[in-house]
Formats: sequence, C-alpha cells, structure tokens
Amino acid sequence: MEATEWNQGWRYRHFQEKDESWTSVEIPHDAMLGEPRRPDAPSGANSGWFVGRDYEYVKEIRTDKLGPHDTMILEFEGVYQHSEVWLDDCKLSFHPYGYTGFFVDLSGKIQPGGKGLIRVVARNAEQPNSRWYSGAGIYRPVTLWTAGAQYICPDGIKVSTLGTDPCAIHVSLQASSAGTAQISILPTGVQQGESLADVEVPVDAVGRAQADINLPEANPWSPESPSLYECQVLFVSSSGCQDRARARFGIRTVAWGDQGLLINGVRRILKGACVHHDNGILGACAWPEAEERKVRLLKHNGYNAIRSAHNPCSKSLLEACDRLGMLVLDEYIDHWYIHKTVHDYVQYFPRWWRRDLTDMVAKDFNHPSVIMYSIGNEVSETAQSKGIGLTRRMVEVLHGLDAGRPVTCGVNIFFNFLSSIGLGVYSDKKAAKEAAQGAKRNAGSEQNRHRGAVGSQFFNDMAGIMGANFMKTGATLPACDRRTRGAFACMDVAGYNYGIKRYAGDLRRYPHRLILGTETFCSDADEFMRLAHRNPRLIGDFVWAGMDYLGEVGVGAWEYRQEAPQFSGFGWLTAGSGRLDLTGRPLGEALYTRVALGAETGPYLAVRPVNHAGERHSPSAWKMTDALDSWSWDGCEGRTAQVEVYARAYEVALMLNGRCVGRSRSHEGTRFRFSCPYEHGVLEALAYDRSGQLIGRRELRSAGTETMITLVADREYVRPGGLCFLRVRYTDDQGIDKPMVQGELVGHVQGGRLLALGCAAPYNPEGFLKGHTRSYYGQALAVVQADRSAGLQGPAKFDFEISDGRHQAAICIPIRDEESTTEESHA
Repeated sequence: MEATEWNQGWRYRHFQEKDESWTSVEIPHDAMLGEPRRPDAPSGANSGWFVGRDYEYVKEIRTDKLGPHDTMILEFEGVYQHSEVWLDDCKLSFHPYGYTGFFVDLSGKIQPGGKGLIRVVARNAEQPNSRWYSGAGIYRPVTLWTAGAQYICPDGIKVSTLGTDPCAIHVSLQASSAGTAQISILPTGVQQGESLADVEVPVDAVGRAQADINLPEANPWSPESPSLYECQVLFVSSSGCQDRARARFGIRTVAWGDQGLLINGVRRILKGACVHHDNGILGACAWPEAEERKVRLLKHNGYNAIRSAHNPCSKSLLEACDRLGMLVLDEYIDHWYIHKTVHDYVQYFPRWWRRDLTDMVAKDFNHPSVIMYSIGNEVSETAQSKGIGLTRRMVEVLHGLDAGRPVTCGVNIFFNFLSSIGLGVYSDKKAAKEAAQGAKRNAGSEQNRHRGAVGSQFFNDMAGIMGANFMKTGATLPACDRRTRGAFACMDVAGYNYGIKRYAGDLRRYPHRLILGTETFCSDADEFMRLAHRNPRLIGDFVWAGMDYLGEVGVGAWEYRQEAPQFSGFGWLTAGSGRLDLTGRPLGEALYTRVALGAETGPYLAVRPVNHAGERHSPSAWKMTDALDSWSWDGCEGRTAQVEVYARAYEVALMLNGRCVGRSRSHEGTRFRFSCPYEHGVLEALAYDRSGQLIGRRELRSAGTETMITLVADREYVRPGGLCFLRVRYTDDQGIDKPMVQGELVGHVQGGRLLALGCAAPYNPEGFLKGHTRSYYGQALAVVQADRSAGLQGPAKFDFEISDGRHQAAICIPIRDEESTTEESHA
C-alpha cells in the first residue's frame, strides 16, 4: 500500500464547544500542553496541575484519485484517549487505550471523486486518569494508506530471524486475497536490482504467504553495528491487481536461559534507563526528531537499553533505536484490574488487554531493537492468585504472537507485600475522598500532599520521605518472596523494581531464575555491575529515570527554596528524576553511570551547587546527587564545595589551582567524594591505578568575567517542516558555562515557528509555550520547526534570535530536503 503522511491540514477545538472557533494545528499535537494549570485541577501533582478537557479534530478527506473498489485506510499511531473516529455523521471506530495505534478502514465509504470530513474525538476530561503527564489529543502521527481492491495489509510483512551465522530469515505475508508475491531483500538505501535475494511465493486463499530466505552476504544487527535491511514485496492478486509494500528489519537472535540474555549468541548486560513517553518541553508530541534525539542522548551517555515506561513507545522511537543500536524493553501498561487513579484504564482492561498486546506486538515485530516485552509496572495484582493466573495468560498470549522475545513484568517486591496487607490499595471510597479534598491538598502543605495517595504514588511518597533503603531493605523480608514467587514463575524474566538486595540470595534460591532490575536507583549502578559480572542470570538494570519527564512532580528532585518557594504543590511541573534533565543536559549522575556501567573509565568531575551549600533541599529517594560539571560559582569564594569524581581507578587526587586538596581510594566503587573551599581557577582530578600509574585526568575551569549567550544547534541543517533543538547557554567568551547567571529569555524565529522554549526547572509555573523562559543553572532549550515551504520562495533557512535585554545571540540554520547529522553531545 502507498503511505501518505496525513499530519497537515487539521483543525481542533474543545469537544462540543460550538461557539469556539477552530484552530489550525499540525499533527503530532498535544492539546493538554496548552491548557491552563490550576491549583484545583483534579489531576494535581500527577499531571503538573494541567486541566483536563475533551477535544475534537477535523480534516477534510478527498478521493479524487481513487476508483470505486480501491482501498483507503487511516492509521492513528496514538490518540489520548477513548478516541472515536467519525466520517461525517457515521462513527467508524472506538479505541480506548491512549498508547497503542489503530487502523480505520474508509474503503467504499466515500464515492470516487467525493469528499468527507474526518472527525476525531479525544477524551481527557475525566481526571485523574494517569500517574504522570499524559498529554491529550492526536499526539502521534497519522498515515493514509491507499491501494487497489487487493493489497498487502498495513503491517502485513513480518520478518523473523532464523540464524545469524550465516544469516537467514523467515518472511510471512498477509494480503487481502490469493495471488503471488515476489520478495526482494535489499540493504537499506540501495535501489531495486541490487538485492541480496529474490524469491517468489504463492499467496493462499486467505491471503497468507511464507518464505525462508538465506542471506549469506548479510550482517547481523547489533548495538555496535546496527545493520538494517529492507524487505520489498510485489503482490499480484489472482485477478491481476498489483500492490507494493516494504518493511525495514534487522537480523538478530535473542535467547535466554541459564547463560543469561544472549543476542546473536553473545551474552549482553542491559545497561538501561527508563523513559516516559513525553518529550520534555514539547509535551507528549512524538516528533521523529525528538524521539531520535532522546535515544541519541541516552546512548551518548552510556546506556545501551531503554525501558518504555509505562506504555508502548512510538514507531519513531523504535526506528531511531534500530538505526542507532539501542535495545528496547517495550512495556504495556501501569495497572491491570486494580485502579491507581480513579479514571484510569481499568474499566477497559479486561475486554481490551488481548487486543492491546496484539497491537503492541504488531508495531514491534520487525524492529531488531526490541528484545523484550513487559506486561506491566508495579501491578500489585501479581501478589494475588487471580493476578498470577492473569500473568500466565498474558505471557502465553505474547508467546503466541511472538515466540522470539522474552516477557517480564516490573514488580515492586516490597510494595507487593504492603499491598497484600492493605497498605496503599485503591478503593472507590478513598478516591472519592481524595477528589473532594483535591483543591485543598494541591494548594496545601507538603504533609497534605501525601494524604489519600494510593498504589505507586503512595509507595513513592513513602520512599521519598524514608529514603531509598526503605524499599531495598523492605524487599528482603521473607514475606516479599512469598508474594512474588508465583508471578515470577510465570515469566521468562523476573522484573525487580528496587530489589537489588534480593539479587544474590534469589539467584541461589531459584537456580534457573533470570533477574532484571526493571527499575533501580542511580546509586546502585556500581553494585549492580559487580553482581552482573559474577552471575549471567542477572541480565540488566534500568535506572529510574534516564531523562526527566512531565508530571509525577518532584518525586526525584533536589530543589532549593531559591528555585521553589515550596517543596511540593502547585507550580511544580516535572519529576526532577532524570540523569539527564528535561532539556537533555547530562547531570553529574549521568557522568557517574557512564563510568559505573562501564561505557567509559573517566575521570569525570562534578560539583554540587556551591551557592546552595548547607541548604536543605526537597526530599527524594531517586536523587543520588545534584552535582553539575561546573567550577563557575561566582560569589561563593570560601564556601565549602562538595566535589565528586567518577572514575574506574584505585585512587583519585583532587587538585585546585595546582595544589592537592584531597586524595581518596576506591572501595569497590567509581564515585569519589571530596570537600574543599571554593576558589576561582582550575579544579582537576587525577586518576591512578593500583600501581600508582596515572590513567586519566580531567579539569573544570572557572568562567571569566564576560557573560554572553551561546547557542548550539543539535544539527547542521534541518529538513523542511523538520525540528531543530537549540541549547541556550550563559557562558564566558571561551564557551565555559556560567550556572549562576539568571535571565528571562525571549525567543524569535524567522523562516519557521517556535514550538517551545523552556528550561529544566522542576518548579516551573510558566511552562513552555509563551515564547519566553527563565534560565535554570544558566541554560534553556528552544525547539524550532522549519517552514515546510522553505526553498520555494527566498533563501532556505531559518533565523533564531534570543535575548534577555542585556545579552543576545542569533543563529542561522540552513533548510535542506535531506538527512542531517546531529550533534548529540551538545544540544
């Protein structure tokens, strides 16, 4: 079938607001991001106090080029949520889950040469319905598929690997009728005629065909060498109708057992990060450039895997993972039949979970980056006999759909036990009481914030108050083992959330159990790597979280009174829980995990904000440190600086302006901590091995007196209609960051439009859509979309200017209709 991007020309308004004018939008579009935030918003801290509303989108569709028997299908990759699709006055579909895609068949419903109005309803008014910021509307792309009367179905080509030495694949095909199929396998980017293999197979009466194809000249896909190929199919039906389709794939095997997780026969340790679906200041919009940037930044910072928490990820993210060599654990959902919020998906789950899993697998099947599925996150149902049975059925369904990938579930071991004795369990009575007290709680004190919380939020609040060891130590109780062993026995891989203190004992107790840290604290990376090297059945670790995200506010933030007048409540916007902040800036914790997980040996240097030395910060179990890679703390001379060095070394010496101010030896870790008085100059770390040989050094320099704004783009040029990310930094004239400089920044664009401008501050009343933002630790981020008509009239470029009234900067980015190389380490 022919695929046409169908993202322009839409209009939207609030549902059934007949007096409201329509607003033109381009898909992907997050309608919730433009809503007001109010202290009495029912979603409260979950969403960052955004108001929830229902929306309708409309777009005209025409059939000028279609015949009376031709096929026309619309694909929606993600609509949040409870979506309805109408053609004029006829309702064509209903799809309740907001994180899986669906198809709507329009064939024969519009006369050739005619037109109709597509209307999409997206409902988000019933709040709260999520524990994090969901976004709303048509937030992932839309595609129009067209073909003749007989065709290859969308997602109708499936490629699985038979072997990698030599390479061989199995191709299955689903068409609308009988006929023949000519299958060609090509490396990506080459033309027809340069194929590695060509075969012709019959298509049976129900439209199915299969072929085993040997590809001795092909290369396996791996994170280090992500080789991709294209399966091109020419289908000729029995009546002579033709259709073409193509699918991209990689050749790789996944095996699991007592030798651990094997990819292409080689053991892999997953060094992963959990990520939410939002793209920071862009909200929930799944722009391809934003999804790729997320993957590129995480890989650059040492991670080789991501967990899609807690819902299936977008196609764009998987395509980026395929190209860049990032492994993926794709996760289905955050709850089963027990509510976590009053209006969540529970009422639809029993009737829809099989369909949802089918949709997720259909999306993932051809992507070599996807190496595992997760059926849920912190579902306390796994402690019940009913839930154990459901675990078994869900795993069986996934194995039936895709036998080539293992299945896990993220289980919080300690919280399963607490739920089993009645702590933190949802009830309608609790939910009603919570809703009645919502305004008071949301605007009130830190103590009131925790009243009435249930499920994961209840447990997260407890951990925030009591610290990381609360969960890790609690998980060692014998009762925790009893409440998890039944569900774990149903899975291929046991997913432990915050259960690192159980790893060694459970590996002995269950000699064939595979363990995956589906959710972990950053500070446990060193211990995880020591254990994983000793036992192959400990297959990986996913830190919470890789990048900061919207909603679930403050759960991972260390914030000070200067930046947040209160430590919880209205005005907070992000979780503050990323090793990379909301703008993608690597924090000291990212430098630590680069070293701890083995991507680099270091040393790296980071310094806790010296201007806040000795001050109390907001509580969080998910923050290891708030150190930044900067030694520019003007006005803090003489104050005690807390310095951290991350290195795979026996000993580290810390030098300040040429003199030694501290030495520290390793205690089986890669994090070295020092204290010294701050003074302007050069801070240097020297790393030594056990024999006293210098194995690495790194320095931080204080910025000079001059202050300027520096702009760094994430790509050399941008395609028409494409996105460019621009990092805004206060620096000196040598480009050294100045985190102490604060300013109110205003952006302007010519040759494009400013999609978002914002900073990484967890407490952020302003948001990202006003064209101005304050800086946060001297930085901000702008996202610009280039004009689609670039090059048709005038020069093909866009100009971005930013100013705070005292300083200003400008940058000109060419617009070209071709791929661009991104600069992942800067923007």
